[in-house]
Order: sequence, then structure tokens, then C-alpha cells
Amino acid sequence: MKKIILAMAVVFSTLNLTAQVKTPAPSPKSTLEQMVGLTEVTVEYSRPSKKGRTVFGDLVPYGKLWRTGANQNTMITFSDDVVINGQSLKKGKYALYTTPKADMWEIIFYSDTDNWGTPENWDAKKVALSTNVDTQMLNNNVESFTIGINGLDNNFGYLELSWEKTMVALKFEVPTQKTAMASIEKALAGPTSGDYFSSAQYFYQSNGDLNKALEYVNKAIDMNKDKPFWYTRQKSLIQAKLGDKKGAIETAKISLAAATAAKNDDYVKMNNDSITEWSKK
Repeated sequence: MKKIILAMAVVFSTLNLTAQVKTPAPSPKSTLEQMVGLTEVTVEYSRPSKKGRTVFGDLVPYGKLWRTGANQNTMITFSDDVVINGQSLKKGKYALYTTPKADMWEIIFYSDTDNWGTPENWDAKKVALSTNVDTQMLNNNVESFTIGINGLDNNFGYLELSWEKTMVALKFEVPTQKTAMASIEKALAGPTSGDYFSSAQYFYQSNGDLNKALEYVNKAIDMNKDKPFWYTRQKSLIQAKLGDKKGAIETAKISLAAATAAKNDDYVKMNNDSITEWSKK
């Protein structure tokens, strides 16, 4: 029995030691984050190294779909819709696949990102965008596969894939002008009802200027045609804190009716409780 226990202890000790061993990955993972104009672009990929091997045409065969790196498929995320060679690509995350050839690569943005390497069953319906780009020969040798975003402009950037002495640079256009103009127009239009409501909440919760809080919540209600029950609930609380319990009860009844219609039991209870409390002599 003692021999069995000793043997088991040795086994568990060995397993524990193995679990603690750390070694560098042959193809280390890398994450690239880059702002292009007002668009966030993120690339997650693994970086295999040349290590004296011939890469394109051998390690990476010509004319065959490649995961564009190593391990799990390479992924790229755009925070806005972009345009590539006249084609629109919706914002979101995509797997980045390529089919390298000697003089040209096909670059594919694939909507399914949950593959280890290339998909077992390729689905053409999941190809969000596919385009071709010419190869460029480099004077220097790139030892580890590298993805970069360069040639930056407010309206475009270049997704660059480099390894060995080959590089492809794919231009993508971003909607900087459209985004900037929308932001400018919104700012010049003045505060929204949500801005006024948040300001009123702040003054109420921080024991600030309650008259200013009432002014802001009234503006929020006036600007919102739906008159949300949480807006009128906040107004009733401000009125009560200002000592206007009659006005608070009237406003709470408006909030109660809207909350009842919306079937929001929490606000129904809160308004009923407040009306009862404020009705006491």
C-alpha cells in the first residue's frame, strides 16, 4: 500500500512540475492597434519565422488558401465601415485569409472567426469581401511574418503583409469626413435630452443646485416627445427635495401612468411608495 501511495505521489508531482513549465511559442502572438483617421483597426495574429526555409512557393504554397500567419486564423477588426477597391466592408471582426501567388495575392475577409487555421468546410456565403493586390519585392529579408498598418492618412491606410522578401499592401478607405461632420453637427446642435437628464441627475445625487437640476430635467422632458417615465420620476424626486410635495405627487402620477403602460413594475412600485410618503401630513 505504501508503494502505491509513493508511486501516486511521484506521478502527481511530475504532472504538477509539467504544468508549471513555460517555453516560448514558435510563432508568438501579436496584437496591432491603429487609429486611421477616426476608425480603430485591430489585428490579432501569430508570427511564424523563416528560420532558413523558403517561404513562398514552398512553406506557403502558391495558389493555396493560407491562414495568413500561424495557429488560430488571423483576425482584423474595423470600428467603422471601410471601402476596399471600391467595395464596402461592414464594420466588425473578420478572419483574414490569403491565397498568395508569385505576382499577386487574393485577400479575403471571412465573417466566421472561430477557426483554427483555415475552415474545414469553406463557405462562400461567409466571404464578406475578396480582392486582389499586386506583390512587391523587398530589398531586405523579413525574418518573422509581419502585419503593419502604414501610409496613414486621415482618409485611408495600407494593410501591409510582409515576409521573406515579399510584401503586399492593401489600401482601405475610412469614413473620417462623414464621422467628423456628424460629430460637428451634433455638437453645434447643442445638448440632447439625455445630456440634460444626466446633468439633472448629477445635481440631484450630488446635493448640488436643485433649481438648476429642475431646469435641466424640464428641458430633458420638453425635448423628448416620449416623455420617458424615468425622466418624470427624476423630476418628482427633485421637486420633493425642493419641498414642493404637491408638484412632486402630480409628476409622480404622470410617471406612474407611463410606467404602468410600459409594465415596468419597479417604477410602478417606486412611484406608488413616493406618492404615499409625500401625501402624509
